Amino acid sequence: MQLKQLQAELTTELDAILGYWSKFTLDNKNDGFIGQIDFNEIINAESEKGSVLNARILWTYSSAYKLTKNEEHKKNATRAFNYITTHFYDTKFGGIFWSLHPDGTPKDTKNQIYAIAFVIYGMSEYYSISKDEKALELAINLYNKIQKHSYDSINKGYLEAFTRDWQNIDDLRLSDKDANEKKTMNTHLHIVEAYANLYTVWKDKTLLKDIVELLEVIDVHFINKETSHLKLFFDENWNENPDVISYGHDIEAAWLLLQCAEISGDSTLIERYEKHAIQLTDATYEGIDEDGGLWYELDPGNNELIAEKHWWPQAELMIGFFNAYQLTSDTTYLDTVLKNWEFTKKYILDAKNGEWHWGVNADYSLIEKDKAGFWKCPYHNGRACIEVINRINTIKYE
Repeated sequence: MQLKQLQAELTTELDAILGYWSKFTLDNKNDGFIGQIDFNEIINAESEKGSVLNARILWTYSSAYKLTKNEEHKKNATRAFNYITTHFYDTKFGGIFWSLHPDGTPKDTKNQIYAIAFVIYGMSEYYSISKDEKALELAINLYNKIQKHSYDSINKGYLEAFTRDWQNIDDLRLSDKDANEKKTMNTHLHIVEAYANLYTVWKDKTLLKDIVELLEVIDVHFINKETSHLKLFFDENWNENPDVISYGHDIEAAWLLLQCAEISGDSTLIERYEKHAIQLTDATYEGIDEDGGLWYELDPGNNELIAEKHWWPQAELMIGFFNAYQLTSDTTYLDTVLKNWEFTKKYILDAKNGEWHWGVNADYSLIEKDKAGFWKCPYHNGRACIEVINRINTIKYE
């Protein structure tokens, strides 16, 4: 049976991914996790430590523990929890430092809402396995900070970034490749992801209202009803700054937004996002190569393909297309998952050292970027394994 074989392989792979991070990334000198392992598996003990990476490690080990019941996974989740609360949480202004020096002292103190959302996502997941009230309290405090400082009460939606003391900041970007705009799809996607996960452990009526409003805002502004791709960048008044088509974000949003709608329990939104899930998934076919791999991005202005296949869009494709298979029972979606998994095993998995390579170029040469780092984490590939394993368990077949 294809599904049972896929489930078995993903179970093995999840264990391998988490094993890699347990073996190579624990920082036994400064505590927490080291900031970088480069393409050649060389550990950079002097690299900065990113809040996004640490929050994603917290979420991944917490979520995995629910499935594996492996005490090492819970132990690493606790390690991440303790490190974030001790070093990344800004007790003076109530935010999260963007990055730290290797010794745990603050480096970049800006409040990037994207990072704060991931800490909420991780803290709420950790609370679900630990029942540590400190984790829930921190998640709620950060939610309140976002609502107080980032929420646009006039135009709705959320602003990108602030200084440490919550003042306006000139450079709002997550990374150098992003447009410097005040509202982005990426941040909104991960705020609603975080809020929905918080709601699973804290049934607050105001939080639920905020989730519903967020899903409505995303429906109105970020989903292109003509192309079924995502719009990525806007100013505070919702004027779009057109940019690339991001295939990985399209397919991530396809399943993740529906999951958030389901957590909200709003039947109208669930129905709407079931339709979006299929439309976004179908639009993603445009970015799938003949080998089953998903290309990174397309610049529609000049029809220029960014001909790279990164690790994380492959992981999101597996969940998104499996989700479409569940919604429709159309085995074409499942076939796409299976073909992508074969591509991933052949080109993206590092069979020698463990974990996944950053990706491959069009000629299948490896992209020589981090194996672990500021943006290279166990969250996308670990979550793909967890999600598909759990989804296969819900399917009844002969």
